[in-house]
Amino acid sequence: MGKLTTHVLDASKGKPGTDIKIELYLVEEGEKTTLINTVYTNSDGRTDAPVLEGDDYVAGKYQLVFHTGTYLRKQGVELLEPAFLDDVVIRFGLAADQDHYHVPLLISPYSYSTYRGS
Repeated sequence: MGKLTTHVLDASKGKPGTDIKIELYLVEEGEKTTLINTVYTNSDGRTDAPVLEGDDYVAGKYQLVFHTGTYLRKQGVELLEPAFLDDVVIRFGLAADQDHYHVPLLISPYSYSTYRGS
């Protein structure tokens, strides 16, 4: 059985991104999205459980929405309205024959990066 995990690192502070809301959507034909799961990062910037696992883990196109603007404001970062990166959306594909995908996010108020981790 496969699983999808994530974590968030705050590059501007050099620490994990804590209490960040993350939503996982399935992206269907015609770009329709269906909410699959909502999780929050813990004090280590990770989620307490995989974002997707078990029988729910099927091949397809997905997107993670990281609500980074709320997090940055809580950290005392002054953001313009609307914030440049209020929500970070990452779309990616999951192949059925892979057992683990890890999609980390490295953020700052004006940039982000991601990669397929392990």
